[in-house]
Amino acid sequence: MTPPVSAPVIHDVNTLPSGDNVNPYAFSVDVQGQWFLQKGKMIAYYGQLSFDGVGHGRFDRLLAGSFHSPMHAADWVVAEGSGKMLLADRSFDINSYDLDDGNLTIRSGNLLAYEPGLALKQSIIPGFLTLIGTGKFVAASNGPVIFAEPPIRVDPEALVGWADCPSPCHHYDHQYLRGVLGGVRRLTGLGGASGEEHQYEFVGAGTVLLQSSEQVMAARPTGATPGQQGVPRQRGGVGGLLDM
Repeated sequence: MTPPVSAPVIHDVNTLPSGDNVNPYAFSVDVQGQWFLQKGKMIAYYGQLSFDGVGHGRFDRLLAGSFHSPMHAADWVVAEGSGKMLLADRSFDINSYDLDDGNLTIRSGNLLAYEPGLALKQSIIPGFLTLIGTGKFVAASNGPVIFAEPPIRVDPEALVGWADCPSPCHHYDHQYLRGVLGGVRRLTGLGGASGEEHQYEFVGAGTVLLQSSEQVMAARPTGATPGQQGVPRQRGGVGGLLDM
């Protein structure tokens, strides 16, 4: 006997959640004012919203307090107005988090959007950005996020970010460094790329965020847009860190 097929849920502006998941792969942001949004992450919206690059002159005061990452400026826009905005990223898991006077560093390809109450800064770790302050942000992960306490060693490809703990250092397995092959690897960087041979090591207090996959959500080259050569098109679908 064939089981009955349930009818799809059809949303409108009133039935969409406010600041919550529509499903595991899409998130509904209730915009009343301004949000920072990474390009290519909005799949639809209701209401009166406009989208301007972060270099737009009338946002100078906003940028002075909330955006301090010039290398990534071309990758971000300001969503402004009143309405609901749907976010998604290549069918990856989407979640929102609250920072409460916190400091969180996250892989740049995983961060989708954040409230202006948070300040975005460029991390000293290549490929990562740091959020400081109090407010909500939305992030994607390749599989559900795992929260872990240091001390811990993490496969670099599984690392999403870390909150309120020192930046990691590199740890290499002893076998990685032994013999002629180890010497070749040290000099050329060839081979030995697995998480079993090389990890990020975290110590001290704080929280480490891991994704349930070793497939990195690669960020596009700085300033590039989806569809350019070598840049895949994207398809739509914590200090005080709380999973909403």
